[in-house]
Amino acid sequence: MVKRLFDLVVSGIGLILLAPVFLLVAPLIKLDSPGPVFYKGNRIGKGGVPFKMFKLRTMVLHADRMGSLLTHEQDPRVTRAGRVLRKWKIDELPQLINVFRGEMSLVGPRPESPPYVQHYNEAQRKVLEVKPGITGPAQVKYRNEESLLSRCADLEGEYLAEIMPRKLELDLAYIRQRSLLLDLVLIGQTLASVFGKDEVQ
Repeated sequence: MVKRLFDLVVSGIGLILLAPVFLLVAPLIKLDSPGPVFYKGNRIGKGGVPFKMFKLRTMVLHADRMGSLLTHEQDPRVTRAGRVLRKWKIDELPQLINVFRGEMSLVGPRPESPPYVQHYNEAQRKVLEVKPGITGPAQVKYRNEESLLSRCADLEGEYLAEIMPRKLELDLAYIRQRSLLLDLVLIGQTLASVFGKDEVQ
C-alpha cells in the first residue's frame, strides 16, 4: 500500500513537471525521423500479464522488424536524437505513465520482452511475482548494457546465456530484501549513475 501510494504520488507529480520536456523533445524526434513520438513496446508484467511500456521513440520506424530486439551501442537503427535521449535516459521517462496506471513501479525488476521471458527457468520466473520497475539494481549495474552488447560476437546468445541471468540474479536479490528505504537508495543510485561512470566494464 505504501509503495503504491509512493509510486502514484511521484509519477503524478513527475508527469506534470516533465510535460514541458516532452513538448520540447517531441518535435526533435519527429524532425529526425518519421513516425510517432512515443514507442510502446511489448513487455511482461506482474503475474506474466503483458502490457505496453511507454518510451520516447529513439529508433527508426519499425526498427523491431529490422533486427534484434536488443540494441547495441553502434546500432544503425538508433536516430541522432535517439542517441542523446538514450545517453541521458530521457527516453525512459514516459514509463511514469505505466507507473501511474499501476502496470509498473518506480523500482523493481526490469520488464523483459516476451521472447526472452520464455527462456526464464522456474526460479527466475519469481521476478514476475512483483511489478516491474523503471529502475532497480540490474538497471544501475548494467547502465552501459548497450556498450557491453556491442562487444558481443553473438548478440542474442550471449545476452541469454550471460547478461540476462546476471540481471535476474540482482532482481531476485532485490525482491528478497525490498523495502521503501532500499527503493529510495536505488532511485538515488540511478540518478547518480546517469551523470556518473558506467559500472559494468
